[in-house]
Amino acid sequence: MKISKIRIGCRKESLSGETGSGNAFVFFRSPVTFTSGKESVTIEENCAVLINAGSEGRIHSADGQPMRYDLVAFRLTAAEKQYLASVGIVSGEPVKVTDDFVISGILKCLKVQSTYKGKEFAEFSELAMRLILLVVGNSAENTAPAAGKRIPRYSELKAIRESIYEDPTSEWDSGALADEMGISRTYFHRIYLAAFGVTCRQDVIESRLSAAADLLENTDMSVSEIAEQCGYESDSYFMRQFKQHKGCTPTDFRYRIREALD
Repeated sequence: MKISKIRIGCRKESLSGETGSGNAFVFFRSPVTFTSGKESVTIEENCAVLINAGSEGRIHSADGQPMRYDLVAFRLTAAEKQYLASVGIVSGEPVKVTDDFVISGILKCLKVQSTYKGKEFAEFSELAMRLILLVVGNSAENTAPAAGKRIPRYSELKAIRESIYEDPTSEWDSGALADEMGISRTYFHRIYLAAFGVTCRQDVIESRLSAAADLLENTDMSVSEIAEQCGYESDSYFMRQFKQHKGCTPTDFRYRIREALD
């Protein structure tokens, strides 16, 4: 996660020019209205939203006053996009935050650390943003019912997703899941992607890699043992997939985590 901009305590009429060409996390401290097509949703203060560059829709003040907000602009890897989905955050979906004190505190720390630009800032910023997104993800349950009304079979899809993350080593097959729901594989793929922003296969991969990361951090199991326990038949495929999504090999990941704790 490469951060390009951090703005705290902004007061503007619009977000024009603020989000850049990547993604942006925006925490609104005043009432705002989200408009997309003919639909408009107004949310009171302490609302968070993840914005993609080029996304449709408009965000504007709901009370006639300049919007008050904090903003962090950054670029996401494919793995980080899956992480967002895993904690329940959907791009463009506003979330009413229940614990604004935590987010405010982390954003202030992030702004202070950014002035130093030391070699540890990249790691600090990634951890800080993950904490913020976890808080937003916990608050996202407040908007889930609205999402459920727009996505067919949402409650069933949500139950499937929760099962995947609770039991990542099972043989999850989208075709079998579609058959259980009595729908086609193509339709299952379409509504799953619409509901969570990632495919079922991407969720299975992320759930297994998250379980592997936990074992690397908290056990002395070998990489081969972890690969097998997390549902991988090939050690090399596991290591290749882990590096692709986590940015380092399983061995390097374990070393970095333990070095940080020493």
